[in-house]
Order: sequence, then structure tokens, then C-alpha cells
Amino acid sequence: MAVTRPAPRPVPAALPTGPGPGPGRGSGSGSGAVVPGPRRAVAHRYAALPPPLEVALAALRLEALLGDPRDAANPYGLPALTTPRTTSRTTGSITGRAGGVGGAGEDRAGLLAAAGLGRIRAADQLVRALRPVLRRDVALGHACAAAAGPCPVPAALLGPAALLAATGTVLRQAARIVAGRCHGEPALRQWRPVLATVFADLLACESLTSVALRRPAGPASGALLPAVAGYVVPTVVADVLAQLDLVLTECGHGPAGLEGRMLAKLAGDLPAAGVDAAAAGSWQAHLVRALPALAQSPGPQHTALPALFRLAAPDPDPDPDPAPDPAADPVSGTGPRPASGSGPGSAVTAAAPGANRQHGQHGQQGQDGQGLDGDGESGGGDGVVLSGLSRAAVRPAGGDPDRAALAGVARRLLSEQRALRRPCRAAGLDGPDGPAVRALADRQALLWLAAAVLGVQEAADEGRGLFLGGPHWALLALSGITERLGVPLPAPAADPREQVWAELAGRVRHGVDCDIYATRVLW
Repeated sequence: MAVTRPAPRPVPAALPTGPGPGPGRGSGSGSGAVVPGPRRAVAHRYAALPPPLEVALAALRLEALLGDPRDAANPYGLPALTTPRTTSRTTGSITGRAGGVGGAGEDRAGLLAAAGLGRIRAADQLVRALRPVLRRDVALGHACAAAAGPCPVPAALLGPAALLAATGTVLRQAARIVAGRCHGEPALRQWRPVLATVFADLLACESLTSVALRRPAGPASGALLPAVAGYVVPTVVADVLAQLDLVLTECGHGPAGLEGRMLAKLAGDLPAAGVDAAAAGSWQAHLVRALPALAQSPGPQHTALPALFRLAAPDPDPDPDPAPDPAADPVSGTGPRPASGSGPGSAVTAAAPGANRQHGQHGQQGQDGQGLDGDGESGGGDGVVLSGLSRAAVRPAGGDPDRAALAGVARRLLSEQRALRRPCRAAGLDGPDGPAVRALADRQALLWLAAAVLGVQEAADEGRGLFLGGPHWALLALSGITERLGVPLPAPAADPREQVWAELAGRVRHGVDCDIYATRVLW
């Protein structure tokens, strides 16, 4: 059915200036950061890691145009988006729900144009501006991206970014329930550490995805980071969704409620978005072919922090050409958008390696073992992310036991990465589908995830009191990674879950998203 766009709503001239997370909560703009002018002050109030002003304003306009997500009469609200209208889902899209695709392409394109998204060329910044859509519905996010025409966001990364945003919405709902009832129902306090762990896992995945979105475009950059994200994010988020389902069910919010329907809708849209288990397995096959590049050395420890980790800084190598190449590689750049009527998920599924499984292939890259890593050894520059491991291993703790524990975990993971280099370089004897090489690819991908966490944490640790720059979320995220790797931690460390839960509860209370940037939300 066609969707009528809600009437345009006025966009606030500035964000709320009332009590926020602030330095004490670790989510705000830090301890008295200097804001040079009122225009930049809007961006700084918009997020702890502020985007360019035009990105913040575009996101605010889009969120205002989408309307209140809790309004049952809003076609872009969560109740409507999660309420089935028919049983047909043959296209794998959102057709058949209140947010259906049919006849609404021009409406969605107009929505994005009215918000000003067409002027944003950097991939990571466009994903930030699209986040109000992605938070509500994975398939609606892809429908909007398809309606927008050529898009600078690599198709291989749009699915993971949308999955993280939509999962974050479910996490905020669960955290709001637990935080609001745990004082009167002490039994619900047992779910606080579970949700803290979920929060840290999502931050870890978004660290990797954000770094991958900031990678320079073009063949010289290789395509390891998008492939790692395409495998790791769906794999980790599958566990996250299971944990959220458990918490919500135990809190009395089962499948019939809004939260249960949100989970069911999200699970149903994973194949169309290219982030289901089959797509993850195909990306893993890509990584198998790139094992020598995945196992490269992190490089010298004394080099400067790579710009990829500085998420609030301008892109390290922005594309000077505002018109994307329609024939570009959909993994390392922007591919052609789908033809009219091809469905919202096809932009990603066409790029995902699973799209060619019927021909016995694994996608457009990696056919000769060289496609993902350029020369097969250097990683084409994407391997710079591994410097997050080597730098964290030698960072001084300054007498802080939590930072000392973080450095200890980094050294343990760095030793694991070194131990895997020889078997990875000799991999392939049992074929690309052998269990041994798939296990090696899995371990290397998790090490790249850990490196992204450590690099992003270091970049945010600039004395401003940001939660992202603190050690607690990184320690909790790395504990999950080491558990998946089966790597024992070097020494017992203080449990960081209480501090991470406090941050999550504070964000829910003050209207801040659970994203890597600590972005305020309008609704």
C-alpha cells in the first residue's frame, strides 16, 4: 500500500539545552569543551562526537519529518511499522506492512530531499544522517536508500549499519523497561549486566562499521574492512538479539507486544538487508581467501594514531567527485542502485556474496584470492586498523587499574594475532570451505574487531571525560571477544558492567541514542 508522508513538522532551531548526560555521565561534550560559535554549538549539543553542522541539521529534519515513533497513527511510527497488514512477504521487503514499499518511492525520495541528505557525500556522515530512518526499520532504511538514487555508502556496509541502528532501538526499549521497573521489582536488576554487555557489543560492532565507512574509497584501499564487518556484525548481533529477546520475555514483553513485534520484524528483514546468517557465511568465505592479508603485521607501534579512528574528524580521504561511479565495485565503493521495483534490499543483496551462490560463486570479489586484499599481502591499506592492537598494548596506564587491564588484554590479543600469522599464510590446503580455514577467518575477524574497539577508544580518550574514551565499555566489549576466541584473560579485572549500565540508563533517561557517537534523539 502507498504510504502518505506525515505533514512536515517544524525542525527545532537548536537541540534541548536541559540536563543531559554531561561530564558526570560521560556522554556529553566533556569537561567544558570550548565551542567556538552558536552554529557549531548545535552540532556539539547534538552528539558527544559532533558531526558537521549540515549533517546534524539534516538528521534533525529527517527525524522531525518521520514524526513521533510512538504515535500509533504515524505511518512511520513503530506501532505501524511492526503491524502486519497482509501475510505476503514474497519480495523480502517491507511490503504488506504499514510502512510498505508500493507506490511510495517518490514519497521517500522527497522525504530525504526535504531533509537535505542529498548534499552529504561522506559515507560515514550520510549514515549518521540516515540514522533516524535506520533506527526504526531495517527494510525502510534500505527502501529510502534505494529511492535516494546513487549513494556514497558502500552497499556492503549499509546493511550492518542499519542492523546496528535498529537493534539499538530494541536495546533502548529494553533498558527503559528495566530501568523504570527495577526499583520496584528488584528481581529485574539481574538484567542490567546483560543489557550492559549488549550495549558494549553494539558499540564494538559500530566501532568497526564506522571505521570501515571512513576508509578511503578506490581500489588501492582494498576491501578487507567491509568484508570483516559483513561477517562480524551479523554474527555478533545474532547473539545480541537472542539476549534482548530473553530480557524482554522475562520482563513480560513477549511476541504480542510492541517490543516483541520489533524483534520479529527485524529478524524477518535480515535476508533482504544482507545481514542474515547466510550472508555472514558468504562474507566468511571471502575472508578465507584473504587470510594472508588478514594476518599481516600491525606495523610500528610508534606511528601516529590513524585518522580512521577519529570518528568526529573529517574523512581522511574524502571523495572529491560528488557523482559516484555507477560501475564502481559494490564492496569497496558504490555500485549501481537497483532498478525500479527490484525491492529495497536488493541494493545490499546484490553486493552481498550470497547473491551469486546459485552459480557456485561467492560474489564479485575474491574469485582469484586477490580481490579482497589488492596484492594478496598488504591488505591494500585496510590493515592499518590492526595498529589499534599494537598501540593499546604499549599505552601507559597512568596508575589507572582499568586502563592497565585494557593494555593487558591488548597484549594478550596481540600475541594471539602473532600466533595466527603462520597458519593463516599457509592456509588453503584443505580448500576454501574447510573447517580449519573458516575457523582461522573467524578468529582473525574477531581480532580486527578488537583492534577497531581499541583504536576508537584511544582516539576518544582526549581528557574530555567522554564515555567512549573511558576503558569500561572497551573492557566489556573485549571480554566478549576473548570469550568468543577462547582466549584466557591475562589477569582478573574489575567488572565494568555496572559503569556501562549506568551510561546506558543515563542515555535512556536523557534521550540519547545508544550509538557510538552518543547522539541525542528528538522523540
